[in-house]
Amino acid sequence: MNQRLELLQSYPFQRLSNLIAGLKPAHPVSLHIGEPKHPTPAFIRDALIENLDGLSVYPATLGTEALRRVIAEWIGRRYRIDTPDPANQVLPVNGSREALFAFAQTVIDEKRPSPVVICPNPFYQIYEGAALLAGARPEFIHTQAENDYAFDPAQLPESTWRHAQLAYVCSPGNPTGKVLPLEDWKKLFEYSDRHQCVIAADECYSEIYFDEAQPPLGAMDAAVRLGRRDFRNLVVFSSLSKRSNVPGMRSGFVAGDADILKKFYLYRTYHGSAMSLPVQAASIAAWRDEEHVVANRALYRKKFDAVIEILKPALPVEWPDAAFYLWLKTPIDDVEFTRRLYAEEGVSVLPGSYLAREARGINPGAGRVRIALVATIDECVEAANRLRRFATTL
Repeated sequence: MNQRLELLQSYPFQRLSNLIAGLKPAHPVSLHIGEPKHPTPAFIRDALIENLDGLSVYPATLGTEALRRVIAEWIGRRYRIDTPDPANQVLPVNGSREALFAFAQTVIDEKRPSPVVICPNPFYQIYEGAALLAGARPEFIHTQAENDYAFDPAQLPESTWRHAQLAYVCSPGNPTGKVLPLEDWKKLFEYSDRHQCVIAADECYSEIYFDEAQPPLGAMDAAVRLGRRDFRNLVVFSSLSKRSNVPGMRSGFVAGDADILKKFYLYRTYHGSAMSLPVQAASIAAWRDEEHVVANRALYRKKFDAVIEILKPALPVEWPDAAFYLWLKTPIDDVEFTRRLYAEEGVSVLPGSYLAREARGINPGAGRVRIALVATIDECVEAANRLRRFATTL
């Protein structure tokens, strides 16, 4: 067996299941997992059904020209940049998760000594697993409230960056909701150039934000503003799961540096990860339409408005820049808070320490919990009222 599997840690949700095992509260409300619960738009379902004949055909790893063109056009509209080349700068993937994991297998060169993968901390655990199974060592940049959740590459010494081959960045962030500003991208691109480190920009939450007039800055947008129109050493990962409420469809894309995507495409031809034609057809329909995305954002705004108003008297709570999480500071240990909250009020959240690793003497997730406002507004309001009631007993 692959000995590197021994390096993997339990997934946060497995740890949570162990933590609350045996507890059976009445009327539980689940806010621990970031799985969209809003209904899938009917027109996307219809497009899938109308193209079921495509199940009789092997799909191409490259995807259809129509899908790549629609994605490229969406990128151009969304970020107000020139439309990327759909033939060389866009590749469909089966959701951002599998692509983020597989990407490390393409990038990491074990012939270079002591390869390093840079990750934010707290982080999406796929980054760490991808690094370890590719034979690299994960190194962490802490994103904390004290520095406004900045992704500051200077936290790590040059001796670490010299070995860095890949840096995962998540903006809007999971779990903080922080959107990287242009100044942070400028610093990161400078480190990337200096050390020939590839940037994997995870943007799966890019379409969940609160001001229609100010969509979050994206990595490709930042690159163009900084004169990097070739997107050198940059690959962006995006998904329909959160944007269009289709997590089960497993549809997304990667876009950016054409030379890197050429190698990633080669890898994927062996990886067996072609998207089925019915899913491609439904994806085309989804990427072409923005009305359902605007309506989706409106639902999240209503939930944040209601939940934050309820929680403010009892707990320090603030709006994130984007995404659908509250990164809530706890008055007691985050693990104890999580277990007692579930036992006493039936509300499941995720301990922040489960989403981070201890590095350089601290765990930046400790003392916080992640709350995913993905349930219905009534369930979110009910959970918020229970959470406020619980907080008054601490």
